[in-house]
Amino acid sequence: LSMGALFGKSKKKISKVTEHDKAVLQLKKQRDSLKQYQKRIEQSLERDRELARKCLQTNRKDRAKLLLRKKKYQEKLLQNTDAQLENLEKLASDIEYAQVEQQVLDGLKAGNAALSKVHEVLTIEEVERILDETRDGVEKQREIDEVISGALTEEDEDAVLAELDALVSEEEAAKDLYEDEPEPKVDISEVLPDVPSDELPRQVKREKEPAKKVLIEA
Repeated sequence: LSMGALFGKSKKKISKVTEHDKAVLQLKKQRDSLKQYQKRIEQSLERDRELARKCLQTNRKDRAKLLLRKKKYQEKLLQNTDAQLENLEKLASDIEYAQVEQQVLDGLKAGNAALSKVHEVLTIEEVERILDETRDGVEKQREIDEVISGALTEEDEDAVLAELDALVSEEEAAKDLYEDEPEPKVDISEVLPDVPSDELPRQVKREKEPAKKVLIEA
């Protein structure tokens, strides 16, 4: 082989993954995870509201309020985490990455912590147990309360009470409507069969035949 053949071809440059690339990738993974959690939480929000309604129907207002507090906590958690990750994506795409590198790394830690909180609230399984009057129901109440304890502001609590009052009003209105609704009137003419127009055939009476006398021979 000639020397030109050996050294004529230039070596391919090996692309190096920078810390910037790694950070961007991690942020995208976090955001994808959050999107999956969002879908699950949206279903959970509706379920919690329906369970709160059932609690009101059985005069358990305290449990209904707890479920609405859990619902509010999840809504707030999603909003905060989503906004945070959007901000981190902007930081990671900044040209002057060296200046914001530490902020991004700190943000990644915060993002992981936020996702952990979302995961924590989603792992509250069998939330329907809160409807039970047994020890399981009480334990489920305590479990939910521990997760959301201290996470809601006074404004959040006011929003929860407003939603609770709205649910109570809906239930009372539905109850009043049911009680005031008149019983349906039944038209007898629609229930009874039609009277036949043709005359019924007259029944022929059989004439009683005289009893035959049986002669008893002496």
